[in-house]
Amino acid sequence: MHAPDEISPAEIARSEPIRMRTVILLRWVAILGQLCATVVAYTMGMQFAVKPVLILILAATAMNMWLFLQSPRQSSVRSTVYQLVFDLVQIAALMALTGGMANPFALLVLAPVTIAATTLNPRQTVALGLATVALITLSAVVALPLHEPDGTPLRLDPLLALGHWFALVIGVFFFAYYAHRVTAELSATSNALFATQMALAREQRLQHLGGVVAAAAHEMGTPLATIKLIASELADELQDRPDLAADMSNLRLSADRCAQILRSMGRAGKDDLLMRAAPLHTVLDDAASPHADRGPRVEILAEGPVVRRDPGVIHGLRNLIQNAVDFADQRVVIEADSDSQHLTVTVRDDGPGYPAALLARIGDPYLTSRRIGPQRGEYDGMGLGLFIAKTLLERSGARLTFANGGPGAIVRVRWPLDRIVVDDRAVLGENPENTV
Repeated sequence: MHAPDEISPAEIARSEPIRMRTVILLRWVAILGQLCATVVAYTMGMQFAVKPVLILILAATAMNMWLFLQSPRQSSVRSTVYQLVFDLVQIAALMALTGGMANPFALLVLAPVTIAATTLNPRQTVALGLATVALITLSAVVALPLHEPDGTPLRLDPLLALGHWFALVIGVFFFAYYAHRVTAELSATSNALFATQMALAREQRLQHLGGVVAAAAHEMGTPLATIKLIASELADELQDRPDLAADMSNLRLSADRCAQILRSMGRAGKDDLLMRAAPLHTVLDDAASPHADRGPRVEILAEGPVVRRDPGVIHGLRNLIQNAVDFADQRVVIEADSDSQHLTVTVRDDGPGYPAALLARIGDPYLTSRRIGPQRGEYDGMGLGLFIAKTLLERSGARLTFANGGPGAIVRVRWPLDRIVVDDRAVLGENPENTV
């Protein structure tokens, strides 16, 4: 059993359209803030280029009104890029008109690139970040100074201005990286949880299918019995017509064959539907059976108590066994042990084991191995197998631990007895066959 090299969340996240309503709302907030700052500065008697500032605010207002009237549900990626570039240019121009680095609201220039990091792909985000740095630099160089009410210009010490510039540049890349990373992690976790739900739903559908099969077998029993009875009577009445009598005989034999098939289906279906509990060995065998012929020998050394035959538990154990088989050299051993309080199932293999650096993170979504196991191809999945197994088994009350054990890796799944073990009487025997 081997584990996970990390897939960067950036590889999982994709550019997704942002709701136009969100873009418009954020811009209204920005416009309101710009207008309030302008009014306060003007009221305090600060001297600056009031008309150009108001024109820039009016331009942002006009654009937002136009977008509002267009009223599309979502903004395309291209439209989002154009709007963020517009916002960036507008904020940088306001900075240049109101003191540049001396403007206390200069940090708002970080907003467009932060939004870009949550909605655009890394290449577009980097491009917008570089454009932000360029516009910050330009606005610092060509900035018109603010003047106090008495006309004294407000100028920063050159060293302090340089420090402000560095702070903004560092902020551009820090906030962009942080926002992109958090968004990608949330997206990856959301997708992984969705995959877990799909896996559990599939397992439940397969289990419930048994009930459908049993019901269908029961409903078809009566029509088949009628067909068989009529075929027998017609065969007796058509003794003087050998050709028709032979057809009736074939029809009766076919009805008998259908009855046998339905009895088998009904028995299997009822077993699946009603057998909510089973011996531990049976549950482990059910989990391991899809991987029995994949190369390494799978040995089940467990004679434990009767346990719940839960689809989530079976699917979770199956994923653990699959991972062990993928990286085992020759054998995978499944063992069970119980005491007065806990039941523990151990899956061990003789493969290369887990990378020590990632041992503490095994079970996180989108960790995948890219090493090649002996005599089999590269296991290059999306790294969800162990995450799904861990999620499903923990929902059943289990606690998982991952470790290396000499050659190979070890997974221990430990349940409190009251969460997994049931009374022996819960196990049903074989259903009696229905006769048709």
